[in-house]
Amino acid sequence: MSAGPDAPDEPVALSGEKLRMFPGERRRQILEIVNARGSIRVSELATLVRVTEPTVRKDISDLDAQRLLRRTHGGALAARPAYEANVSARAGTNVDGKQAIARACLAEIKDGDAIFIDSGTTMIALAEALSPSSTAFADGSASRCPVNVNVLTNALEVARILAPVPGVRHSVLGGQYRLAGGCFVGPLTIEALQRFTLNIAFVGVTGLSPLGFTVADVNEAQVKTAAMDRARRVIVPMDHTKVGVADFVKLCDPDQVETVVTDEANADLARMCKDRGVRLVVAG
Repeated sequence: MSAGPDAPDEPVALSGEKLRMFPGERRRQILEIVNARGSIRVSELATLVRVTEPTVRKDISDLDAQRLLRRTHGGALAARPAYEANVSARAGTNVDGKQAIARACLAEIKDGDAIFIDSGTTMIALAEALSPSSTAFADGSASRCPVNVNVLTNALEVARILAPVPGVRHSVLGGQYRLAGGCFVGPLTIEALQRFTLNIAFVGVTGLSPLGFTVADVNEAQVKTAAMDRARRVIVPMDHTKVGVADFVKLCDPDQVETVVTDEANADLARMCKDRGVRLVVAG
């Protein structure tokens, strides 16, 4: 008797037993994982659903054909951007990685530089690293804080952290306050940005995929673009969880950025940076 379309095509071991998962059930599980994470590699997905990589690739292709997710080289992307959590909700994720990125970014800043610090949890870590009391790290190392630095920001938390720091002067861009991002956006913010010349713009992103760098909000993207236009150097501090993720709106192509600072080595990211002439710094 021939197998039907939902016949189990591969045994799955669980707790020492041989169980069988129907393809439809397995694809539903794959879809849930991809939607929850935003992106995932085939090898990791195969481990999670306990089947071979060729089986996962076939499932991804079938789901892509149904436009339920997007197939990429070596993995899959969610068809819809993940819900954007606010800054406070993101504060506890990958803290060590963000601190390592902040330390590496600190090394890019010279005495007397004028810099833009964007909104987001990694940018908050960078602001904290600019404080002399924050230069001793858990691994026992230390970093020298640059002095006479002018910081321009549209993020209230960044300004709050930097307000008492000696050797750092800060200016806050006003406008319409965006609660989810903890920052000011809109025409007033962009108009004010035009008055400044910057050595470095530290610009946050929520994803890097074949589409380029992406972010969750159009208004934030416009402010980031304006800051990039006013800067001699553009640095993207981006933890490894952003690689392969495509968020709501494209910010720019990779070759519009001078440097990417990340917390973990990633072969796809390294290849993209090499192909586009982007300097890659792996922190820590």
